[in-house]
Amino acid sequence: MIKPAKIQVRFRDCDMMGHVNNAVYLSYFEQARMHYFEELIGADWDYKKDGILLVKNEVEYLKPILLHDLPEIIVYLVEIGEKSFTLGYDVQVNDEIRSKGVSKLVCFDFKSQKSVEVYPRMKTAFQKIKK
Repeated sequence: MIKPAKIQVRFRDCDMMGHVNNAVYLSYFEQARMHYFEELIGADWDYKKDGILLVKNEVEYLKPILLHDLPEIIVYLVEIGEKSFTLGYDVQVNDEIRSKGVSKLVCFDFKSQKSVEVYPRMKTAFQKIKK
């Protein structure tokens, strides 16, 4: 099991109401995704050679996250297609889900500028985070 990504809420992440601003959640998702990718496929993955493009994000805000909260994000595989995959996110503070989200990503060959089949190494690794 992969440990959830621990997020440090920065002062600049918060809006006038003292909540983490809605736009910041996408950065948190990216941090969590990279934490999981490093655990699943290693830090040596060459993203220029075996590229990935983000094509869609969705966020559901359930309860605010505040400056002194210590959020953790669990990332899981929602579905995997021929050339794309969808990851889900549960953003938790003290085991309470505060936000949920999903991201759709496409495997992409930057040289040919075309989408490609999901990389075998990723397909295998994603089995570890299947919900």
